[in-house]
Amino acid sequence: MPDVQEERLLAEVRDAYGVIRVVEMGDYRFLEFGDQVEQSCVFTADPAWLEYDYTRAMLLGALAHSAPESALFLGLGAGTLTQACLKFLSLDDVEVIELRPDVPRLAMEFLGLDDDPRLTIRVGDALELLDSAERPDLLFVDLYTDLGPGPGHLAWKFLEACQAKLNPGGWLIINQWATDDGKPLGAALLRGLFHHHYWECPVKEGNVALLVPSDLEQTLDLDALRERAQALQPRLGYSLESLIEAIRPAS
Repeated sequence: MPDVQEERLLAEVRDAYGVIRVVEMGDYRFLEFGDQVEQSCVFTADPAWLEYDYTRAMLLGALAHSAPESALFLGLGAGTLTQACLKFLSLDDVEVIELRPDVPRLAMEFLGLDDDPRLTIRVGDALELLDSAERPDLLFVDLYTDLGPGPGHLAWKFLEACQAKLNPGGWLIINQWATDDGKPLGAALLRGLFHHHYWECPVKEGNVALLVPSDLEQTLDLDALRERAQALQPRLGYSLESLIEAIRPAS
């Protein structure tokens, strides 16, 4: 967690969903929704740096795929995970669906989101626009408001559609809240929907990253995952080993 320093407000806008702020503290900038609820943290010297373990766990989920070429992000935030995937993965096509039009604008103006030619951002409700998106190798679900996870995180038909949207061999990576017992929010729903065939990576921020394969024949190769993570470590500047050790089958 960055050291607490004097906070400087860089931008504040109000839309139909409430207030969005960008604040700066030292070397970090934060995207906040509502009553100072932090959504994203950006290290200004390197916007692809993933400060928090839940974003690192989602990047680790991307490494479950041996050679992804396309990714779909449902929810942009400050764009740090999108930036990291563009920087560290050999992606040819990246699509983002973001509900609030000011979020991508602020991300580009204040939070270092690059206007990468591989990147397409569409504004609208992911639950409505998912059907019109291109099929990806990687699909990230991170739909949060100032009140917590959006309805899509517990919507059976939507999550089912996300998995069905994947290319063969693809992976669905969900940033899910954890309950007091450490299980993901909606654990019973998730176990039923995905037939217990997914993996969980709990992180210290109180979230659980879910790694869901495209079908029941597909499994998580931990040895290959570790090998890819170790090969990437010098470029990342941090190790993913503790997160790999934390991975568990759906309980």
